[in-house]
Amino acid sequence: MKPHDFRLLTTGLGAALAVLATALPAQAQNFPIYPAQRETAQQVAQSGVPLSELAPNAPEEYTVKKGDTLWAISGLFLKTPWRWPELWGMNLDQIRNPHRIYPGQTMYLDKSGGRARLRLGRADGDNLADGEPVQTVRLSPRTRSEGLADDAIPTLAPNLTEPFLTDAQVVELQALEQAPRLIANKDSRVLVTQGERAYARGNLPDADTTPRYWRIYRNAKPLLDPTTKEVLGYEAQFVGRAELVRGESLRQVTDDKGKTTTDVIPATVDILSAKEEMRAGDRLMPEPPRELLTYAPRIPPQPTAGQIVSVYGNAVRYAAQNQVVVLNRGARDGLERGHVLALISDGRRLVDRTNGERTAVKLPDERNGLMMVFRTFDRLSYALILEIADGVQVGDRFSNPR
Repeated sequence: MKPHDFRLLTTGLGAALAVLATALPAQAQNFPIYPAQRETAQQVAQSGVPLSELAPNAPEEYTVKKGDTLWAISGLFLKTPWRWPELWGMNLDQIRNPHRIYPGQTMYLDKSGGRARLRLGRADGDNLADGEPVQTVRLSPRTRSEGLADDAIPTLAPNLTEPFLTDAQVVELQALEQAPRLIANKDSRVLVTQGERAYARGNLPDADTTPRYWRIYRNAKPLLDPTTKEVLGYEAQFVGRAELVRGESLRQVTDDKGKTTTDVIPATVDILSAKEEMRAGDRLMPEPPRELLTYAPRIPPQPTAGQIVSVYGNAVRYAAQNQVVVLNRGARDGLERGHVLALISDGRRLVDRTNGERTAVKLPDERNGLMMVFRTFDRLSYALILEIADGVQVGDRFSNPR
């Protein structure tokens, strides 16, 4: 099922969401609303959208369920996927947080007057299919003690991007080479895995200071621009996570002849999780704060084009849906979290023999899928593939969707 544009709303739905917004803590309301989204929301609030923009099988009603995502729900109604924030932007004077929708809410599709809108609730005798006037359901604010901020459904399933917010790491090569390193494990074996104790060197602090938790990485792989071959950055391979038990220290030892020597006592770490087995020489970097993000999918405001630099994962050549790719464009190129980009499949070249001649032709380039940027660095970005027709590989192109 392809995702579609979720940009319908009536005043009734705006009022309902305004009620919910009054019950949310301030922390839950710090999500971005972009000027273009606000402007379009205001326009759609007044006139709805043409019926031609509805998905062929758009349901007359849909009840939000736990486990739904906004991106998937948008596929039920309209034809383009990046405009769903308008759903919450229709009553901007009352809705403090347009990024919240909750399980149990039922949306009704109104096709009256040749335009499409969505609303919450249906009055008795209301018929949404035959063009009769739609009655407004008035809702009054109430005090609610439920933790609604925790129940709001996300834009995308969190498990699709959360691991890469810390696992995927673009680093300075010198910084990684100077980071603390594993040197041995407790039992003198070559490899270390989850639940085992290991030892590390490199000015690790005392265990009672921060940081206490560390990420373990292996060699930094250069990420090259597919066309220019310029090194855009280095990607460190995430292999595990550790807790610092004791910091590195020195100990003076005097033998029976009175000679004093200094022993280096390496730091002690416990391996909390392992993506793969670790070994001596792997590097430790402080664990960054956990990020729980809400994305607002949207087209970049400026023309954007580039290529796939890498497919994330060992020995992975082709990327499919819900996999991650690295792009040769980053923050300095204007890319931001939530930007939606179209994957482009190059049209193949062939010889046309249909008229008795041999004419070289190139078939048109076609859109191969959609992806969304979820993490940016200066010259590189990570994007999640949301839909795809054929596999994506290094060198494939992307641009703004049309």
